[in-house]
Amino acid sequence: MIRKIIRIDEEKCNGCGACAAACHEGAIEMVEGKARLTREDYCDGLGDCLPACPTDAIAFEEREAPAYNEAAVLAAKREKAPLPCGCPGTQAKAIRREPGEAPAAAVAGQLSQWPVQIKLLPVNAPYFDGAKLLIAADCTAYAYGNFHNEFIRGHITLIGCPKLDQGDYTEKLTQIIANNRIKSVTVVRMEVPCCGGIEAAAKQALQASGKFIPWNVVTISTDGRILER
Repeated sequence: MIRKIIRIDEEKCNGCGACAAACHEGAIEMVEGKARLTREDYCDGLGDCLPACPTDAIAFEEREAPAYNEAAVLAAKREKAPLPCGCPGTQAKAIRREPGEAPAAAVAGQLSQWPVQIKLLPVNAPYFDGAKLLIAADCTAYAYGNFHNEFIRGHITLIGCPKLDQGDYTEKLTQIIANNRIKSVTVVRMEVPCCGGIEAAAKQALQASGKFIPWNVVTISTDGRILER
């Protein structure tokens, strides 16, 4: 039969798994790092996956496809309780460390939540309540040796690269700040010009949220020095 069904452009797909999480029918799976429509008869053609895709890799098309099989979808759900998201790497969780506890490495990490990539973070995760946000360009942790102890400690960490990531962070950051009780915002960026994108997105998000929250910007040099704070 000819019907409306989704089409996934694998060249645009960045493998984030957001579409698989949004597809309640289980029609989309992650295969070799890419989203694929593995069961056409599970796709109801409603397109819950479209707005979830950050790279616009999913679109509707009308073509020959098997009819939507609701009974098969329900049976599959009963057989296997799905993960709360399509990609295990996007599952939100808090990381609690006991005082003095250290991992196998000699230096204890200070990360207190997962995920950390801005585009993968859920907007209303419990750990945002009363949080001090750290919005950091992802190169900063590599350039500055004491990044965990000086910046991540005591903060909820959000990272991104405005040069390499597609799209703008402003809308996502606005939702996080507007919908949660955020205590402060610290932006850590590199000295390179393209890193200004993450600072600009944070500023615009604070303005759009309508909230007055203490915030500051720290700039790291490419050789690992703090240039401005």
